[in-house]
Amino acid sequence: MSETKAELRSRLRERRKRLQAALPEAGRDLAAGVGALLDGLDVRPRTAAIYLPLGSEIDTAPLAAELMRRGVALALPRVDAIDSPMSFRAWSPGDPVVPDMQGCAAPLASAPQIEPDLIFVPLVAFDAGGGRLGQGGGYYDRTLAALAGKRPVVIGLAFAGQEVERVPCDPHDQKLDGILTERGYMPARKGS
Repeated sequence: MSETKAELRSRLRERRKRLQAALPEAGRDLAAGVGALLDGLDVRPRTAAIYLPLGSEIDTAPLAAELMRRGVALALPRVDAIDSPMSFRAWSPGDPVVPDMQGCAAPLASAPQIEPDLIFVPLVAFDAGGGRLGQGGGYYDRTLAALAGKRPVVIGLAFAGQEVERVPCDPHDQKLDGILTERGYMPARKGS
């Protein structure tokens, strides 16, 4: 692929901004696909880690509400040290959040640390084989690598229009188990 990850990120962030403007109800539509996702899992998750969106990332508030309605407890990621794996802290809508070491809204450091069964991750682009192009900080890749022995189910959240033919992947890049978009849930094609 002739385009670098940085060039691809820049181009696809612009696409994501256009998708967000064109699809203001995408977060609600995405949340409607949670049932199909949960029905397809081998084990029903007790806890799911979501994230609070930044910029043009898809709205996660409807997803949070739907997961809670289905009895799934929530957590948010928290960066406590640069270049280290994130922790996940218990959180519910309305709980206080503060900027973490990366400047992202995160639960208080005093919130209980948990190990989620299901992790929803943001992305800039994805492919059908579970390739994910993130923001470039490597936090989710480091965190998922650290959880390798008991890796939770990892689902990318995106607008359907963020799909590309193939995401350039490095050896440290962690694959997604599936993607949830405003069009529904798609398991990753294995072997792609």
